[in-house]
Amino acid sequence: MDIVTKLLLVLAVILVSMILHEFMHGVTAYWLGDDTAKVNGRLTFNPLRHLDPFLSFILPLILAVSGGPIFGGAKPVPIDPHKLRWGEWGMALTAIAGPATNFVLAFICFALWATLRPIGLTEDFLLLGFQVNMGFCIFNLIPIPPLDGSRVLYAVAPDGVRQIMASMERFGLIVVFVLIFFLGGLFGQIMSAGISGMFDVYVSLFRII
Repeated sequence: MDIVTKLLLVLAVILVSMILHEFMHGVTAYWLGDDTAKVNGRLTFNPLRHLDPFLSFILPLILAVSGGPIFGGAKPVPIDPHKLRWGEWGMALTAIAGPATNFVLAFICFALWATLRPIGLTEDFLLLGFQVNMGFCIFNLIPIPPLDGSRVLYAVAPDGVRQIMASMERFGLIVVFVLIFFLGGLFGQIMSAGISGMFDVYVSLFRII
């Protein structure tokens, strides 16, 4: 696959993956009683309402060109936790809906690839879809605000940890950027290990030789 084709495929996969990721955040919140995402126009498949220039495009494309694991994110969906049923657990469910969507998409891409492989079809975009979605899933589960993993951790963390997380809320993404910038190699190795690990799990599951 030449670099131009790969970049175009990465962009296509990112659009689908991130739109569904953010859409499911908003839908889950709406199901749990919070209409904030709907009021702010986030219950839509319009990519312009969800995608972040750096997290959704620049970062994944840089990683694609460099050959590293592809991951990224989008603009956080506005949520009013006071409107959600089940309090902190409702917030955790809303948060996990995004990475869970990417996990399901990764599984679907791999399943299609595994199904087509025995008949001689190994579509590159299916493996790319698996890699991108699994990367998005793992990245967004990092427990640093405002990434989704922090919402899940908040539901089970003691008060002291919650206070630290709350103080990080406004500049949490800066922490993530700093980690990527200064520890990019280590960060990439961890992401690659996670993606490769899940690939091996799926290979075993589908018994691919």
